[in-house]
Amino acid sequence: MKFAALLSIVFAQILVSPALANDSRFLASLSKLDPVTRLEQLCDLQAMKRINKDRNPYHPDRAKADVISHPRHNKNVISGNGGAFRSGGRWYQFSFTCKGAPDRMSVESFSYKIGKEIPKSKWAEYGLWQ
Repeated sequence: MKFAALLSIVFAQILVSPALANDSRFLASLSKLDPVTRLEQLCDLQAMKRINKDRNPYHPDRAKADVISHPRHNKNVISGNGGAFRSGGRWYQFSFTCKGAPDRMSVESFSYKIGKEIPKSKWAEYGLWQ
């Protein structure tokens, strides 16, 4: 339980400090996760970073690859159509393909497409929150 809380804090700090991605504590935390979970976490983080950086009106503070449907895993590639991110208190669908390094400790490539806003009436069904 303490490890999960620590990992959540570390991921939150990455949004504030991209340099933390090279921090030895962060890398040590990642290495304790199983490879599938590790890559999912990195892809969620990459989704937030890319959507925030790219030219669009969104500034995500949360992203999850498995909200509407589970992503497909093929070795070190995850792809799916059921991701969601939160921006400005609203949730939006996104589809993506995320390729991790062979050790799944970093993302080599990431592409995405933003979909429609998820109606508030569906949030509870998908496990989303304000």
